[in-house]
Amino acid sequence: MTASFERVFALGVDPGLSRCGYGAVRSVSGHLEVVGFGHLSTPPTDELSSRLAQLWSDLEDLLDEFRPDVVVVERVLFQVNARTAMAVGQASGLALAASARRGIPVVQYSPNEVKLAVTGHGAAGKEQVQAMVATLLGLPAPPRPADRADALALAITHLSGAGLRHMAGVVP
Repeated sequence: MTASFERVFALGVDPGLSRCGYGAVRSVSGHLEVVGFGHLSTPPTDELSSRLAQLWSDLEDLLDEFRPDVVVVERVLFQVNARTAMAVGQASGLALAASARRGIPVVQYSPNEVKLAVTGHGAAGKEQVQAMVATLLGLPAPPRPADRADALALAITHLSGAGLRHMAGVVP
């Protein structure tokens, strides 16, 4: 399904194995509307294979529920902790694969690209991102935990450039 410039629906995914943030945002003629946000979680005490299976199932349910035009996933660049990097990479791979199986286009942005798009500063802190997400989406309070705000920020980042990409003939 090709989205029109007037109405684009993006699902942002901030990948993680313990907590995977999601944020569904619709742009209608340039106005951003929150459709839903939250996070998926798996118990750290469960076996890795069980956690991945649960996250896969939860991501599929999320895609079935929201049916976005595009899924926006944070690009995994670098983590100080190798164990965390592996978990984030595995969760990211599940989000990419679940979207691809449904034929939903996937776009990835780095954390710095998201921070720059949402706050105007590529090195912004978590609190700045949370505050700007609340402001841009008209939320009564910043989304917490940060995974939720990051997922919404991913969707905002994509939607903020959707009109330019459409005019250039690049869809979604």
